[in-house]
Amino acid sequence: MHATSDFKKGLKLLIDGEPYTIVDFQHVKPGKGNQFTRTKLKNLITGSNLERTFKSGEKFGVPDVVYKDMGFLYKDDNGFNFMDQTSFEQLSLSEELLGEDANFLVENMEVKVCLFNDRAVGIELPKSVVLKVAQTDPGFKGNTVSNTFKPATMETGYVVQVPLHINEGDLLKINTTDGTYVERVSQK
Repeated sequence: MHATSDFKKGLKLLIDGEPYTIVDFQHVKPGKGNQFTRTKLKNLITGSNLERTFKSGEKFGVPDVVYKDMGFLYKDDNGFNFMDQTSFEQLSLSEELLGEDANFLVENMEVKVCLFNDRAVGIELPKSVVLKVAQTDPGFKGNTVSNTFKPATMETGYVVQVPLHINEGDLLKINTTDGTYVERVSQK
């Protein structure tokens, strides 16, 4: 069982017999009255979004989900293709099902595919990924002013705000939880 105090992004819950994942949440402590948690949830089967408010301390069941280690192969017209590294079984997931996670997928990346009743319903990415900068305005030597950012388009097409000293071709570590720049990675 999960309680509202356990909430974090990506946590899987069973609500009204349906499996959901937490997209966003906010604990609210009003001046008067009881605490509550405002949540944005995504249905793992239909992909529909749901906004609900729960009383502090409410408990929820854990959906029967299984995670399978798979490698991302490529994207085509059918969607994003993954392969089990041991059985070589392949499956394809749609862009709608992956949502924001599609922005961080590069070929040969290891991910955990989430299965509910033997049906793929999403993926779990590593905490951070290393992506190459495909396009950004040029950086200038000595441009190290903190808290000044510019947009950079990554190799996957994802746009992230980066410091001014970042150039095209740089490898960057990106946080997959909130999609933010973490650091520049040295190229070996």
